[in-house]
Amino acid sequence: MDDTTRVRQLRIVVEAEDYDAALAFFRDVLGLPEQESYAGDGGARVAILDAGRATLELANPAQKAMIDDVEVGRPVAPHIRLAFEVGDGRSVTARLVEAGAELIAPPTITPWNSLNSRLATPAELQVTVFQELDSTEP
Repeated sequence: MDDTTRVRQLRIVVEAEDYDAALAFFRDVLGLPEQESYAGDGGARVAILDAGRATLELANPAQKAMIDDVEVGRPVAPHIRLAFEVGDGRSVTARLVEAGAELIAPPTITPWNSLNSRLATPAELQVTVFQELDSTEP
């Protein structure tokens, strides 16, 4: 595949009923830098936030159920869930909860040695915050 036919960016587009609250949460609290923003006719607004490196994680129903079981202990994830890798999962989770996210499951060490928490956020998104642990971290 040559460079002209290769995908260059993954952009997830989310309709947020309360745009200002969602923008403040993801930009100001979670810390995703604003790359661009536009306003259009009829009050149309959009912000493009930089989420670092993007990957598309495809999971079959059994894997989705297993991740829910590990992170939360019960099936809760909708069809699409966002996951953000951070350097300090506990402090980022606390900061997001302080900003109004609903804690679904606290930071939990997974069998694949990451620290994962699950939250319900503005724009009706479920988010996993994960921290990759090295072999010496508890």
